[in-house]
Amino acid sequence: MAPIRVGVVGFGFVSKTFHVPLLKGTDGYRITAVSSSRPGDVSGVLPDVEVVSDPKALATHPDIDLVVIASPNETHAPLAEAAMRAGRNVVVDKPFTITVAEARHLATVAREKDVVLSVFQNRRWDSDFLTIQDAIHQDLLGKTVLFESRIDRYRSEVRDRWREVPGPGAGLLYDLGPHLIDQTLLLFGIPDSVQATLAKQRRGGKTDDFFQLVLRYGQMVAMLGAGSLVSGGSPRFSVHGDRASVVKQKPDIQEDQLRAGVVPGSQDWGVDPDDAVLYEGTTGDTRVLKTARGDQRGYYVALREALHRRAPNPVPPEQGATVMAIIEAGLRSEKDGCRVVPELREEERSAWAR
Repeated sequence: MAPIRVGVVGFGFVSKTFHVPLLKGTDGYRITAVSSSRPGDVSGVLPDVEVVSDPKALATHPDIDLVVIASPNETHAPLAEAAMRAGRNVVVDKPFTITVAEARHLATVAREKDVVLSVFQNRRWDSDFLTIQDAIHQDLLGKTVLFESRIDRYRSEVRDRWREVPGPGAGLLYDLGPHLIDQTLLLFGIPDSVQATLAKQRRGGKTDDFFQLVLRYGQMVAMLGAGSLVSGGSPRFSVHGDRASVVKQKPDIQEDQLRAGVVPGSQDWGVDPDDAVLYEGTTGDTRVLKTARGDQRGYYVALREALHRRAPNPVPPEQGATVMAIIEAGLRSEKDGCRVVPELREEERSAWAR
């Protein structure tokens, strides 16, 4: 088949680090246009593509099959709607939208226009998550009672960028929360309740740079968190069951590889040298669990099959709306100081049944 013609909205860190190399490394795609106010940056990486200054013009470009939206969070919903109403398929980077209402509206437009609308959840194909997912699916731990998932970093400097300036969709919960929530929903489904703590811990911080989410599943507890002043020491995953525990200390390396210019699909791509450790509950004995190989191209492979109507959408908008509902429940919890039951529609609940 002819390659899927891709237009990318935005050419900042996310596009240059993730979308462009992953698309170039996946068969069946051709980037033909990019929206950016810095055409020199684009031509230095993609010399043969058209550069469009107006994001909406790119979103409605007549010679594009798929629009990838990697612009500031508050632009996601209007640009996605414009693209779909022009008959384009759309990928939206996380967070899908600012509000669950926006997410539900976009899902309705996608159904009306019969186009594919998908949320870029590349970390479903991370080595650390795949390893934990395998351990749970193989029933190595027994009944899970405590699930801990963290993305901690040491970034003491508050930078002048839209993610760290007060405004719609700013802050760490909107930045890293969608990844942690999405992975947890894949493993355990919809939680009974959400409780959240947000904080500004860095000197001069203007938006939340720490969050802790507690998702309750009956007596099982999932604790999700991220901090900006954590220099090592916290495992990426710690999962405890009634028979055993498994700990994955270090995170997936694909982001570091992409930053370093490693080409997706090359010899060492996604090879994680940090294996997980399983602890037997009764004896305390340990054994190594070989870490799965990560490959974030898996998202675009699955999307390609969906665009050709050969497979389901890998991350449908109803799943994206669920993640936004969890975030909104967390924000209400932080404000009111209590557990909050996420308000979900039936199609959002059923979207995780697969």
